[in-house]
Amino acid sequence: MSKSEDWVRTEAGQVPVVKRADLVVVGGGPAGISAAVAGARNGLSTVLLERYPYLGGLASGGMVIVLDDMCNGSEISVRGLCTEMIERMEHMGLCVVPPEAERRSSEQLYRKWARWGVFDFQSREKPQAICYAAAFDPDGYKRAANAMVAESGVHLRLHSWFSSAIVEDGAIKGVICETKSGRQAIMGSVVIDTTGDLDVAAAAGAANEQGKYIITTVFRLGNVDTAAAERFEYEQPEAFAAIDREAKRLIGGCWEKWWLKTPLPGIVWCNCPHMPNLNGLEVEDLTKAEYAGRARIEALVAYAREKVPGFEKAVVVDVAPQVGIRQTRMLRGRYVMTKEDVVQRRYFEDTVARGRDYYYPYRSFLPREVANLLIAGRHYSAEPAAQRISREIPPCMAMGEATGVAAALALEANVPVESVNIAKLRERLRAQGADPGDQPAENALLMAS
Repeated sequence: MSKSEDWVRTEAGQVPVVKRADLVVVGGGPAGISAAVAGARNGLSTVLLERYPYLGGLASGGMVIVLDDMCNGSEISVRGLCTEMIERMEHMGLCVVPPEAERRSSEQLYRKWARWGVFDFQSREKPQAICYAAAFDPDGYKRAANAMVAESGVHLRLHSWFSSAIVEDGAIKGVICETKSGRQAIMGSVVIDTTGDLDVAAAAGAANEQGKYIITTVFRLGNVDTAAAERFEYEQPEAFAAIDREAKRLIGGCWEKWWLKTPLPGIVWCNCPHMPNLNGLEVEDLTKAEYAGRARIEALVAYAREKVPGFEKAVVVDVAPQVGIRQTRMLRGRYVMTKEDVVQRRYFEDTVARGRDYYYPYRSFLPREVANLLIAGRHYSAEPAAQRISREIPPCMAMGEATGVAAALALEANVPVESVNIAKLRERLRAQGADPGDQPAENALLMAS
């Protein structure tokens, strides 16, 4: 491949270079927003590329509108940019968080908060404890993301669909995107893949494996009297249970609660239907998910109007523009997280980010085969069984923040990203309000690198 200041020549032909930067982040979901903002706030010229016309990925476009898995009992384990995002949405009146005094277990508190989805979903105790979690409006997430990106000086390019990686001598130099203006090249000293499906790393030649998990077509209903629906649930439990079972059968797969309240009055969120055995990388399966999901939604809404008190006038407000994908490609990086790592709360000497009570080693963000490249998000280096229980949005934001700061430290020290000083990375993250996991919990299993 030859190149000039204005173009790169690839096997497919000559492509204009539209931007050069210290850091290029591909994918404007939660991890990508955090990576780009962290990089820019640490002095890097930063480009953020996103295929859709908005930021937020599955948090906004996929309408996964509860932030959870970010506390370990009373201890908040994901902070930094995730906390800032929550606070910005709260200021807009578009995010609901239980007050600290009510984050505990009691029947009264569970009845008050459960339909917001802010309970400890991994707990086996009944009632499950209310915890630090956030129910938010998807447009609020977009607005907060826009503000954070703009204020940080990130150069944002929406409507830019990643096409291929520019690799020389085993190092990534930039990426090519498909746009309405044609193919465009964006060059960077460091690239962070936050696509969720490992698109960049896979195209660059990084080893990966594929997994499958349920796909969801999320939707929202309006004109719902949530108070009436909750009264029915608790005042007529036997009748409620029978109707709820049938509703779940019609939708064909969901979590414990098929509807939750949102910050918008009368608007409820339905994180369903769940559809198994579909591949999020296959066009045919993605198309099938869209059609099958809408058919199930139609059946559920008709039933709810007839049978569920409070839903008599319910209407479909919207169906998420992005189908909910949980697992596709995953990096086979310098360290591959196992289910035991997550369940046994293994702490690593190079831990730089946390989830609920599990830890991410920096090596799980590093491909073996490609230099100048970092990974952040649900496609980090993990076995499929480990990824399923460690891929929620707040931890993905923590990964993004860690990689953005790591890129800055690498360029400051003029070293490869794999040689970043972990102690300095943790120190910088903590100084900026994040929790890099440098202080393991008492029940963490210490594990050498």
